[in-house]
Order: sequence, then structure tokens, then C-alpha cells
Amino acid sequence: MKVEPLAGGWNSLGEQLAALSGKKVNYADLFVQSASGHSVTFEKGRVEEVSSGASGGVGARVLLNDHSVFSHSPDSSLKGAWLCMEETLSRAGLPSLRTPSFTPADFTDCDPIRLKAPETEPLGEVDRSIRNASNHVRQVTLRAKVSGRRTLIVRGDGKIVTDLRFHSLFAVQVTVERKGTIQTGYEVRAFQTGPGNFWDDLSPLEVGRQALERALLMLEASQCPAGRMPVVLSGQAGGTMIHEACGHGLEADIVQKDYSVYRDRLGEQVASPLVTLVDDATIPRAYGSYEADDEGTPSQRTILIDRGVLKAYLTDVQSAQKGGLPLTGNGRRGSYRNLPLPRMSNTFLLPGEDPFESLLDKAGKGLLVTKMGGGQVNPTSGDFVFQVTEAFLIENGRVGKPVRGATLIGNGPETLKQIEAIGGDLHFEPGLCGKDGQSVPVTDGQPSLLIRDLLVGGCEIGDGEG
Repeated sequence: MKVEPLAGGWNSLGEQLAALSGKKVNYADLFVQSASGHSVTFEKGRVEEVSSGASGGVGARVLLNDHSVFSHSPDSSLKGAWLCMEETLSRAGLPSLRTPSFTPADFTDCDPIRLKAPETEPLGEVDRSIRNASNHVRQVTLRAKVSGRRTLIVRGDGKIVTDLRFHSLFAVQVTVERKGTIQTGYEVRAFQTGPGNFWDDLSPLEVGRQALERALLMLEASQCPAGRMPVVLSGQAGGTMIHEACGHGLEADIVQKDYSVYRDRLGEQVASPLVTLVDDATIPRAYGSYEADDEGTPSQRTILIDRGVLKAYLTDVQSAQKGGLPLTGNGRRGSYRNLPLPRMSNTFLLPGEDPFESLLDKAGKGLLVTKMGGGQVNPTSGDFVFQVTEAFLIENGRVGKPVRGATLIGNGPETLKQIEAIGGDLHFEPGLCGKDGQSVPVTDGQPSLLIRDLLVGGCEIGDGEG
């Protein structure tokens, strides 16, 4: 993030937005963006699709007492930004800005992002290594994607903030079949990087090997028993439980719409005293990191739950003003076409001190989840249902046979209170988070943890109740 001195043709706009904010309107800002990306899909032993794209534009916003007025335009030049703000002010019933003194440069779009597309040779190597490793492989799908985004934000205080981000993603999906049984393994790596060689920071053969191993393991798995039982979530399971069952409910706009089970609970015990939940956009190279959010607020580390006590919500400018809450730097948007919303960045549980083996020992008999899938959550009640893509039985405090077809069924706040032990093996998983039609990069993290009692859905009735 760079806070630029007001200079050139943007000076007048910045000064006038600062004059607007706090007087005629609650806040006014401009978001200028230039973005580009390349994507390669490799399937059936060959490159199936190569796509490239670029976009740019500006979003102009005015916050009034209880609502936003917003316009956007594909013209990211200074004149385009000025005209877009004029449209917004007109729709809000507010007077026009003074016309800046334009120069020829002010009609030029924001600097474009130039990226090198991922090379395709490593994709062929991964495909061959997977197919040569097992005669059960039926399909291999590989995807390599790189994207970059440059932003210029004229904040409501008149300051201009610029930011530049690059994201890389490599995903492998392997489908295997044996005697009519079909299983799939998936593995992904995603992080922030520079505009250089896509493969420099990756071990693509290792990613492919892990996806294949997961698929083959599920061929050996039996159906998961159903019932209430202790559940150990490994660090590698991914932070789906924390992100979906807890994180979204701590986004301030959800809270203020009365859609969150955590509404009006600041200062209350909402989880086990072992639980400390953090959102931190400052982690170097993490997929959800940034130096400034999409409103120009510097990123920070926010403690949401401290030893079980709810301490904070995630805010953007609008929700912070509405609720009298501190700004946390979580105002994010999918593109210049979207309004910012409070969103998670890198959200994770702090590690504990228990060795992984002790969690299994304390569980005795139950389920070890090593990879989570998707699911559904009701943020108003906290109720959830999550799919499990890789799991093992826990038998006599040790890892037993693999099982498939499991689901986890419960309630977010109640599950947080059921956490009895937390390991020291913090692990992060990248992903894309969707909300109100917008998708942003995030990272979810957790160490291994023991949930004393959770309902497991499966295909066979186990020894537990229900």
C-alpha cells in the first residue's frame, strides 16, 4: 500500500471528496481498478483451454444516512472517474463537483497489468506422472491461473491509496475407478506472488501426487458410521468449519441485518476458553492478504474471539459508521463494479499445546477428519451441515481405517463450546469466498482440534446415539 500525495489531476477530486465527507454526506470515495489474468486448463492429456482477459474501470460511492448510492464505469481515466462521481451525486440528489482542469494524460486509463501466462510443459509432466502411478486413473484435470490487480482509491479524507496484488493458483483433480467404484481427489495451492514465472514457487508433481493418493485412499474406504461421537479435525482438514460456521457470522453487515447468531454478544463467552480466533490480512504471501483493503484502510490483525470471549466484528466504512465500531480494514469488493462489504481475509484459530496423538487418545473412539468439503450454514441460527471428503475412524485412541460418505451436522456456537483440546499444528488452506455475488481470495486456518460431541451423518448406524 502506498499513500500518495494529492497531485496532478486527481488533486481536485480528492479535495472535493474530503469536503463532501462528514458534511453533506457520511462518506464518499472512488475505487479505480486495472486487472488482468491468464488461465490454462489441461485435460485428457492435452491443453483444453487457454483464456486471458483484462478489465478496468471505476466505482463511485456516496454513503448517506442509511444507504449507499453507487455508480460504476469501464472508463478508468481521471475524466471517467469524475463523470462517474457526477452520476452518483446526481442520483443522490446532490450538487455537482467543480470540473477539474483536464490535461491530455487525464483521458488515459489506469496503467494496465501485464502478466506472463503459465507455461504448459509442467502440466503435461504432472498428468503423465499421475497416470503412470496407477492404472485406476480415469481422468486428470489440471488448472493453472495467475491474476493481477492494480487499484487507486480516493478515500473520503482525500488521501489517495494505491495497491498492487498478484495471485497464483494451481489445482489438481484426479478421478479413479475400480470395479465400478469412482472416487475423486483434489489438491490446490494458492498464494500471492510476483509477476514472474508461475512455477517458481510450486512443486507441481507433489501436488499431483497428493491428489492421486487422496483419490486412491477413498477407493479403500468403507462407509462411515453415523451417530454422535468425538470428532478430531486435523489441521489439514481446512478451516471450513471456522470460516463458514463462525466467520461469516462475525461480519458486521450480517450482524447489523440481524442475520447473525453473534448479534449483541460482544464481551460474552461464545466459545471454549481454548478458542482464540483471529483475522489477519498482514500475513506475507497468504492468499487473503493485502496491504490496504478496497476502501484504502490499512490491513491489520484483528482478534475476534479471545479465549472464548467475543471481542470484535469485521467492518468496512459503512458498517463501522452505522454501528459505532472500529475500522478493521476488511472492506473488500470483487471488482470496481461492486460495493465493498465486510469480508474475511486470513481467518484462523490460534494453535494450542496438545500433541496430535493426545487428541486421538482423548477421543478414544470417533472420527478423524483430514479433509473437509463444502456445506451449508444458516448464519441466523448457526446450524450447519458439512461434507467430509477424507476421514478415518479413531479406534482405541489411534488412527483406524479410512471411511467415506461422512457429514458433520451441528451448530456453530455450540460446537465452539465443545472444543476440548487444540493442537500446535496450525495449517492454512486457500480458497475463494463468495458473498452477495462477489468472490474474493481468502485463507482459512486451524490447528488440529478435538470436538467432544458432534453428530456425524453416514451410511451405517454406529454405536453412538442418534
